[in-house]
Amino acid sequence: MWSTLFNEEKRKARVMYPLITRDPVSGEELIVTRLECPESGIVIEGRFSLGWIGRLTREQLDFVELMVKYRGNVQKLAAEMNIAYNTARSRLDEIVTALGGTPENDTTRVDRRAVLDRLASKEISVEEAMKQLKG
Repeated sequence: MWSTLFNEEKRKARVMYPLITRDPVSGEELIVTRLECPESGIVIEGRFSLGWIGRLTREQLDFVELMVKYRGNVQKLAAEMNIAYNTARSRLDEIVTALGGTPENDTTRVDRRAVLDRLASKEISVEEAMKQLKG
C-alpha cells in the first residue's frame, strides 16, 4: 500500500502544466522566481525573465510551435489548423508585433485583391487587370 501511495505522489510531482506567460488578471508579463531540478533536488530562486516567450500568449506560443514544425510554411500551417491562409498570416503579424517587430507591408496583396474585385465586377477588362497585376 505504501509503495502505491508513494508511486502516485511521485507521478503527481512529475505532472507539468503548460507555461503561463501572462498574468490572467492584469495581462502583464509574468516572471519566474524559482527553478527546480526534480532529479537532483537543486532549487534556484531569483527573478528570471521569460524573454521573448513571456511576451506571447499561450495560443501564440502554440502557433509558433507549429510554425517551426512546418519550417515557416504558412500555407501548410493554415491547412493543419483548418484556417484560411490570410487568418494564419494575420496571427503571424500579431506575433511579430508582440515581439516588437513590424508586420510586413501587405499593400501589394491588398492591391491585387482590389484589382481582381474590379475585374469580377467588370469595372476593368481582363487586359487592364493583367497590366495592373504585372506593374
